Amino acid sequence: MKKALLALAIGGFGIGMTEFVIMGILPEIANALDVSIPVAGHFISAYALGVVVGAPLLTIFGNKWPPQKTLLGLMVWFTIFNTLSAFADSYELLMFARFLSGLPHGAFFGIGAVVAGKLARPGKEAQAIAMMFTGLTVANVIGVPLGTWLGQNFSWGIAFLAVGVVGICAILSIKFWMPEVKIANAGGMKEELRLLRKPELWMVILLTTIGTGGFFAWYSYIAPLITDVAGHSEGVVSYAMILAGLGMVAGNFLGAKLAEMFSPIKAVIIALILMVTALLVNTFIAYDQIGVLITTFIIPVIAFCIATPIQMAVINTAKGSEMLGSSLNQSAFNMGNASGAYLAGLPIAYGYGIVSAQYVGAAMAGIGIIIGIGVIYMRKKQASLQSAV
Repeated sequence: MKKALLALAIGGFGIGMTEFVIMGILPEIANALDVSIPVAGHFISAYALGVVVGAPLLTIFGNKWPPQKTLLGLMVWFTIFNTLSAFADSYELLMFARFLSGLPHGAFFGIGAVVAGKLARPGKEAQAIAMMFTGLTVANVIGVPLGTWLGQNFSWGIAFLAVGVVGICAILSIKFWMPEVKIANAGGMKEELRLLRKPELWMVILLTTIGTGGFFAWYSYIAPLITDVAGHSEGVVSYAMILAGLGMVAGNFLGAKLAEMFSPIKAVIIALILMVTALLVNTFIAYDQIGVLITTFIIPVIAFCIATPIQMAVINTAKGSEMLGSSLNQSAFNMGNASGAYLAGLPIAYGYGIVSAQYVGAAMAGIGIIIGIGVIYMRKKQASLQSAV
């Protein structure tokens, strides 16, 4: 089981690197392609859109094969198009390459989360899912800072070539370490799609989209926040990304613990309350060189407390169609990525400054809290109706 989870973690490492490294080298890409930083933020949104489109489609299509073969095929696709991203020489080509490279992301994590849960001992599903997401968080400690350094000192394209190398490692590890796992499905595409009729599922997906969008509103513009607002040199961005990555690692395991201590939805609400607080506090201390580095660690800790609990909430809601539900939640994460980056970019584009993104993020996280409370109310109402029957 440990090697199988490690294979998922390696794939997660590659996905985490390509998703987040672009945020550290956004100024370099903007300069190379002669676009503004807010316009360069469209590359973040293009990748996220690929995840949103690819997650349900590739998961449904992949149900024809065993999960191990599906995961292998997804990682081959991921490797090819991330490598091609390195050679894009125009805004249009990079947008197209980022969209295609994002297609397998959601399906990989969605299917991988269900597989990890099946491989775990009873009662340890949260820890197994967290182990898969460890690859994504560790990428932010090692892969993203390394890619940022390469992009700043050599060429931004080298960062995506490094992602391709990680992809090859993931392909080999899945091929040789991942066992065949039998996962019951709902009995065909029509049965799978019946999941989409559940209002609770859409509430949880909306919670993921808007709530996590608060984090991405901050993280999408972390490089200019550190350099233009706090006054650090560009070289500090790489070290700041390491701090953010360490925060993600800590938050990932803390989130697994919270999911075991509370219900998954309650764990998410607690994290979102802390997120609102941290982002509002950051609007005051982002101008301080020490303060901005402290929050660069704290905000990812809070944000990644959400990942495992919300994934478990969706899997529990999608009984009989766990892989589709899990993949849809990955679409929701990346809709949060896209919406957070886009909405936070609007006040920046209108001249309100980089710090204005923090207010957008706090508002999105606050709306997420309200939705989470709505999910709890919906579940209590359904439970009372069932007991009455």
